[in-house]
Amino acid sequence: MPSRTTIDPYLSFTMAEWARLRADEPMTLDADDIEHLRALNDPISLAEAEQVYLPLTRLLSFYVEAIQGIHFASTRFLGHNGAKVPFIIGVAGSVAVGKSTTARILRALLRRWPSSPKVDLITTDGFLHPNAVLAERGLMERKGFPESYNRAAFVEFLAAIKSGKRSVAAPTYSHLVYDVLQDEQVVIDNPDILIVEGLNILQPGDLPRTGKPIVFASDFIDFSVYIDADEDVLLDWYVDRFMKLRETAFRDPKSFFRRFSELSEQEAAEMATRIWNTINLPNLMENILPTRGRADLILKKGADHAIHEVALRKV
Repeated sequence: MPSRTTIDPYLSFTMAEWARLRADEPMTLDADDIEHLRALNDPISLAEAEQVYLPLTRLLSFYVEAIQGIHFASTRFLGHNGAKVPFIIGVAGSVAVGKSTTARILRALLRRWPSSPKVDLITTDGFLHPNAVLAERGLMERKGFPESYNRAAFVEFLAAIKSGKRSVAAPTYSHLVYDVLQDEQVVIDNPDILIVEGLNILQPGDLPRTGKPIVFASDFIDFSVYIDADEDVLLDWYVDRFMKLRETAFRDPKSFFRRFSELSEQEAAEMATRIWNTINLPNLMENILPTRGRADLILKKGADHAIHEVALRKV
């Protein structure tokens, strides 16, 4: 029996090959900007930003233009007005992989396009159920898993953004108190581009057997980036970040994790490893990693935090 042919849906690039695709795209950030934008435990350099994110923003400019053209054709056919439809970029990946840094650098570069587009950024953390709800449902130990989110509210938010609605409110999450802030919101007001960062944004969910149309959050994303790294590397980064937070944010009296700042170094490392192995790793293996193959672009990091491989989905 002949073996089945494996079809690779991605084009793979070395860093040198990808960097050449920058063409003449100008670098509009400097070393101080990169230092300000990077996360606590993500030592990205200006050179890497030039090699990775400039070619990406050039690619995104083509995608934005193409999506706008499709929207114009559709509205022309339907006889509707040509109201602006925001372009949505999704940034996905594991805890501690560096999603926040990628999202912030993309926003900074996109904002500096010659057209000066309005670029907003939001994380899915605000769509987590409040701790009281999670505790009532026995989900506090599964925070970050798909069932810990108000997925219906997130889909409604994205649908409102895509429809061109003005002043769309989203809940705010505090990593300090480890909970949704009931009296605070962030308002997204008709951006040209919206970057959405989160663990599970590429999940399609289960399809109904009846064939009834159902909408998933991933249906609203025009271009998606998955930040990838090996599991053992992610564990090292998570523990390292935990140890740094133990010396900084955890010491704040208002911090939900205040008690962790009083652990010995060995106890803290053991606690971080336990949290990773019981919560973050299962979530990665069960829910996050399976969505990697749905991303338009995969950025693979090595143990040095640098991106070593780029894979772009074939059109």
